[in-house]
Amino acid sequence: MKQIFFLTDEKEVTAESTETILNASLRSGIPHTHVCGGHARCSTCRVMLVEGLEQCDPRNEIEQKMADQLHFDPAIRLACQTTFSGSIALRRLVLDDEDIELDDQTMPGRESSSVGKEKRIAILFSDIRGFTSFSESMPAYDVIHLLNRYFHLVGRVIADNGGYIDNYMGDGIMALFGVDEAPDASLRAVKAGLEMLDVVEKLKPYMMLTYHRAFDIGIGIHYGEAVVGTIGARERKTETAIGDSVNFASWIESAN
Repeated sequence: MKQIFFLTDEKEVTAESTETILNASLRSGIPHTHVCGGHARCSTCRVMLVEGLEQCDPRNEIEQKMADQLHFDPAIRLACQTTFSGSIALRRLVLDDEDIELDDQTMPGRESSSVGKEKRIAILFSDIRGFTSFSESMPAYDVIHLLNRYFHLVGRVIADNGGYIDNYMGDGIMALFGVDEAPDASLRAVKAGLEMLDVVEKLKPYMMLTYHRAFDIGIGIHYGEAVVGTIGARERKTETAIGDSVNFASWIESAN
């Protein structure tokens, strides 16, 4: 007997022998979104397998095409195409109209969006120590000029080591290494961190000459698993990483 347990709905459904996940859920009265009508031309019916992924049949050609386009993790399946045997547990990922508007990949400009994928990456956080007191007596234009000079120099170091700045947070940055699955991501991140410290030391004479003061930076690096995906509102989407590994890197930087 084939059974599906829907975690969000707390409901168990019995499926027929050749039924897809979508057909079984609709037949059982579960409001399962499928904007394209269940023809694998959108991703709104997608589910995340929590248990029983090994019970699912391999992706067919049209599901694989969508999975490749949207960078699906193996546990993310299109309910309209997935058949299975035994018992599985899953979570629907598109639940309401807000989700549909956000996730409908048939809308213009959505084709390159990523719904998220677990990756092992190196996360680097850096922050200027005491920058508030450093800058409070300086004109705002000078503060912006100095920050831009600093960000330009450390950004070049990060890029030269195969990483990229994911986010600017005031006078702090978050950089990622290994999103492209480079095997030496942690080494690249550490090398970048050391070179960033060197950049600041070389910048100090300029700061002393121009502003009669200088700053130091703190750096935290952690290598671990994070979910890398695209977030943001429509035209402002950007790729970022989220998870405990990101938080841990931030804590290391704060404690450093």
